Amino acid sequence: MPKFSYLSRQLLITALCAAGLLTLSATAQAPSDVRIALIIGNSAYPGNMTLANPSNDAKDMAATLRNMGFGVVEIIDGNRVQMLDAIDRAGKALSNRQGVGMLFYAGHGLQLDWHNFMIPVDARLASAGDVAKQTVDIDAVMNTFKAAGTRMNIVVLDACRDNPFADGKTASGKGLAPLDAPTGTLLAYATAPGNVAQDGTGKNGLYTGFLLQELQKPSVRIEDIFKRVRFSVRKASNGAQIPWETTSLEDDFVFNSGIKKIVKLTEDQKEKAFEIEKAEWDNIKDSKSADPFYAYVQKYPNGLLTGSAQAAIDRISQNKIEAYRDKLGVIQGQTSGRFKAGDSIQYVRTDGFTKIQTQQTIRITSVAAGLAATDAGVYATLQGEWVNTGDGHNVFDPPRRYLPLDRFAIGQKWEGRSEYIDIGHAQNIMKDEAEIVAYESVTTKAGTFMAYKIIMTSSTMVLIPNQGSRRSARIHRTYWIVPDYGLPIKTIYTLRTGTPYVRDEWSEEAIAITRGKS
Repeated sequence: MPKFSYLSRQLLITALCAAGLLTLSATAQAPSDVRIALIIGNSAYPGNMTLANPSNDAKDMAATLRNMGFGVVEIIDGNRVQMLDAIDRAGKALSNRQGVGMLFYAGHGLQLDWHNFMIPVDARLASAGDVAKQTVDIDAVMNTFKAAGTRMNIVVLDACRDNPFADGKTASGKGLAPLDAPTGTLLAYATAPGNVAQDGTGKNGLYTGFLLQELQKPSVRIEDIFKRVRFSVRKASNGAQIPWETTSLEDDFVFNSGIKKIVKLTEDQKEKAFEIEKAEWDNIKDSKSADPFYAYVQKYPNGLLTGSAQAAIDRISQNKIEAYRDKLGVIQGQTSGRFKAGDSIQYVRTDGFTKIQTQQTIRITSVAAGLAATDAGVYATLQGEWVNTGDGHNVFDPPRRYLPLDRFAIGQKWEGRSEYIDIGHAQNIMKDEAEIVAYESVTTKAGTFMAYKIIMTSSTMVLIPNQGSRRSARIHRTYWIVPDYGLPIKTIYTLRTGTPYVRDEWSEEAIAITRGKS
C-alpha cells in the first residue's frame, strides 16, 4: 500500500473538499472519533411525486452535522448513479478507521420482500421487477459501513411519505418494512413501519424538523434525542405519526463528541432518581390531559417511570397509526383487542415441591377507560401493566409493566419501579427488570401457541406469614405471552427470601381459554 507524506495527504483532503465530495470538520479527529454522515435528500421527483421538504431537510442536516464535527457526503436530488457513488465515497472515508457511519435519507422510499429502498429522482417504476434495478437498497449502505469496519452505525430514514409507487405493483406494503437493527446500529424511522409520515408544511418535514431541534442540544445521549423526537412528533401530529426506532448499540453516543462507554447507574443512584421522578409523577398521575405526561417524557426520556408516562399517553390520547405485521408474522402495535369482556382463562397451579395441584379461573368482567377488570378484583391496563394484585392491598403506583410498550422483539428489555402498600400496611418499592428472550411454540393443556418468552426478576420486601417479620425477597418469573392476549398462558415462579433463607416454587398453566366479544 503506498505511503503518503503529510503534504500529500493534505492536498488529497483539499481536493476532495474543493470537489464537494467530502467535508471534514476543522478539528483533528482520532480514529475512534471519526464520524462520517451520508446525507441524501430527494425532492425533485417528476409530476405529482414531487416533495417539498427532503432537499431542505438534507441541507439543514448536513450543515448541522458539519458543525458537530462530522465529515459529510451530501447528495441533493440524486439519481441512482450519484447515490451509489456517494455510498462508495462514504465507505472509503470510513475505511479502517473504526469510526461512526451515519445515513440520513429524506425522500420517497418503499418496501419489497423485507428490504427497504431509497428511490432516486430518476426512477420510473412500473413493476416490482424495476425496484432492484432503479432504486437503492438500504442494505447497500449497511454493507458498505460494515465492510469499512465501523464501530457504530446510525441510520435515519425520513422516507415514509405517502408514496405513489407503493401501489401493490412495486411494493410489499405501505411505508417501510420493520427490520431489526444489526449489531452496533441504531435504526430510526420517521414513523412506524407500514405507516406514512407527513412531509411538513414549513421548511422541514415534521420528523426532521424536531430532530434538528434536538441535535442543537449539546452532549445529549443518542437514545434520549430520538425518544424526545418521537414524543414531539406524536404530540404535534395528534398521534397520526409516531417515530419508530430499533437499536442494538453496545456503546453510548453523543453527536458532538462521539462514542462513549455506557455508564450504568448504581443502586444508590437509582434510588435517588426514583425519589425525584416519583415526586413529579405524583403531581401528574391523575391528570386527564396527556400534556403533563408529554412534558414528563421530554424531561426524563430514559427515566425509571418513563414507560408509565408513555402508557398514560396511550390511554388518554390513543395513537392513530396502523398496526403492522413483522417478519415473524406477528401483528405489532395493536392493544385494543388484548382484553375483551367475557374473556376467561382457567389455570392449574402446581406446587414445585409437593406437586399438589389446584385450579383457578380468571374472568374479565369489563374493559373500560383503558383498564381490564377481573372477577378477582385484579386490574390490568391494555398497555400491559398490573395495577394491583386483587387482594385490596398491593396497589402499584405507578402500575407495574409486564409487557413491552411499543412492540414485541427478542432481546427487548425494560426496567421499572413501583410503590405499593402490602398486607402488613407497610410501604415498599417493587423493582422489576424484564427481557424478552425467545419467540417459540408452547404447549399447554389449553393447546399449542406461538408465544413470547419473558423473564422478569423482581425484588421487594415481603411479610412472613404468622411471624409478623419482613424480609427481602427476590421473585423470578418466566412467562409466555401470546401477543394479542393480555394474560400469560404459562408461568413458572421462584421466590427467594432473605435470612433465614426461604425458597418457594410453583407454576401456572392454562388448561382452558375462552375469548369474549368486543
